[in-house]
Amino acid sequence: MSAKNNIIFGPVNSRRFGMSLGIDLSPSNKQCNFDCLYCELAPSATVSQQTQVVSVDEIIHKLKKHLHDNIDVITLTANGEPTLYPYLNELIDAINEIKGETQTLILTNSATLTNEKVFASLLKLDEVKLSLDAVSSDVFKKIDRPHASIKIENIVQKVIEFSQIYTGKLFIEILFVHGLNDTKDEIQKLNEVLHTIKCQRIDLGTIDRPPAYPVMGVSYKELHNIALSFDADLPVHIASRVHAEPNNTYHTKEDILNTLDKRPLTMDDIQLLFDEQSKKNFHELLTCNAITIKKVGNLEFYIPANNLQRKRKNTHEH
Repeated sequence: MSAKNNIIFGPVNSRRFGMSLGIDLSPSNKQCNFDCLYCELAPSATVSQQTQVVSVDEIIHKLKKHLHDNIDVITLTANGEPTLYPYLNELIDAINEIKGETQTLILTNSATLTNEKVFASLLKLDEVKLSLDAVSSDVFKKIDRPHASIKIENIVQKVIEFSQIYTGKLFIEILFVHGLNDTKDEIQKLNEVLHTIKCQRIDLGTIDRPPAYPVMGVSYKELHNIALSFDADLPVHIASRVHAEPNNTYHTKEDILNTLDKRPLTMDDIQLLFDEQSKKNFHELLTCNAITIKKVGNLEFYIPANNLQRKRKNTHEH
C-alpha cells in the first residue's frame, strides 16, 4: 500500500531541469538491467523486465492530483530503469494528453534503446537524458554491471541513431568513478563518440550519495580537469557539486577569458574555482562586457563576448 503512494514524488527544484514532478515507475522495489557500482540503491540482481508493475490508470490518476501550473517538467524515473516499464508507450501518450505546457523528461541508462518499441516511445518526450558512463566494453561492465544480454557497442550505436532523429532536448550524462572511467584512454574514447551525438548538453557528474559498492567519486578539481580533457566544441557541463570543495585559485583576467573560451562556466563553478581577487577580475570583465551570458536549458553560462560573436559569424557563413 505504502509503495503505491510513492508513485508521485516532489515537486523538487532541479538545477538542470527546473521544478520537477517525479513519477517512479518501480515504486515497490529496485528493478533494473544494471547494478551500477555507484547506485544509491542497495545492490541487486539485474533483470531484463519488470515483474511488479503499476497500471497506467493508477499513475495518471495520481499524476492528475499533483499536476499544477508551477511544474516545469514531469520526470519519468524509477527505483531502477524506467524504460523497463512494460506500458511506457501508453503512459507517455496518456501524459501527453493532460500535461498542457509542462515538459516531459525521462532519465534512462540508454540500454533499452536497442528495443525498437522503447526507442519509438522516447521520441514522443520533450526531453531525454541518456547515461553513457563508458564506451569500452571492459570499463562499461565494471562500472555499470549490466544484465548479461547487454552490449555497450549496441547501446552506443542506438544513442547516436536516436540523437540524429530526436527533435526534443537531448542530454547526455557521464558519471565518473575514481580509477574506472576517469582514465585518459576512456575519456578520449568518450570524446570521439560524443562528437557523433547531437545533444544540447553533456553533464559530467560523480558520486554524490553513498554508493551501493565501496567505490569513490572524483573531486571537483578532478572533474574540472576531466571537463577540460574533452574537446572545446562539445557542450560539456559539470553537473555534480553537492559535495564540491572550493578550489579557490588565482586567475588573471586573461586566464579567465582563456578558461571561459575553452569551457564556459556557471556562477556555481566560478564560486568554487576562483579566489576573491579572481572573482573581482571576473566581475570587472562582466561590467565592461568582455564576458556575456549564454543560456542552455535552465542554466546560465559565462563566455567571452567575442566567443559568441565568432560563433554567430560562423553560423551565418554556413
